[in-house]
Amino acid sequence: MHGAGNDYIYVDTCLHPIPDPQAAAIRWSDRHTGIGSDGLVLIGRADTEDAEFSMRIFNADGSEAMMCGNASRCIGKYLYEKGMTNNTNILLQTRSGIKTLSLHLSDGNEGKRVESVTVDMLQPRLTAKEQFTGNDTQHTLTAGDKTFTGTFVSMGNPHFVIFTNDVNAIDVAKYGSMLETHPAFPARCNIEFAQVTGKDLLRTRVWERGSGITMACGTGACATAVAAVVTGRTGRQCQIIMDGGTLAIDWRNDNHVYMTGPAAFSFEGEAELP
Repeated sequence: MHGAGNDYIYVDTCLHPIPDPQAAAIRWSDRHTGIGSDGLVLIGRADTEDAEFSMRIFNADGSEAMMCGNASRCIGKYLYEKGMTNNTNILLQTRSGIKTLSLHLSDGNEGKRVESVTVDMLQPRLTAKEQFTGNDTQHTLTAGDKTFTGTFVSMGNPHFVIFTNDVNAIDVAKYGSMLETHPAFPARCNIEFAQVTGKDLLRTRVWERGSGITMACGTGACATAVAAVVTGRTGRQCQIIMDGGTLAIDWRNDNHVYMTGPAAFSFEGEAELP
């Protein structure tokens, strides 16, 4: 499945337990010798009464992530269209808290389908000592031959958002990989390069921690929107254009960030465990 081009392999662990998800993520994610994906997502039952279902996500390098906004939307679509729930509001347990998925349905030839999903991504944080060693809103970091000024935002997972006048001129692979492992980030970091292209409109390119360049990043879109508001570039509702599609972000008065975007099936199949 994919959300705005951010593609993952999804496994229902109630039916198919994965004993070594790190090894499976590495093997299956390889785009030359495996299935090909940005990582592996495990769908399961929640181990708390406060949620119905759970997700675990493993990046293409086998590392486990806290959360993925695009993946959570795909899980909502999967749960509803596979008949695992009739609810259009689903409580999903993640490593960064319980998220509420609000499904938006459309009528098709085979009944109702999930067209898009809004996810309550909870409250952003501008400081998180376990994720970033800086103290100020704006931070300057050096990577190779360049110095970047950016904004740290934690959406449960760490993000560093850098605004630029020409996002297409940035060598995302070169500088994203350097900044991901910068000493300022004890647990590595997701890096976003963003450009204001219109009123409340942002173009963002992503280097994801553990996966590299991806077509989109849901938490990254949320972090970009928060950084844009904090630095006075946009209002609290904006559109984030990423390589794989556009996500709508709304940082509401309850201080929660709400993300709306598509989710789509690519194909289904079988794979041998590593």
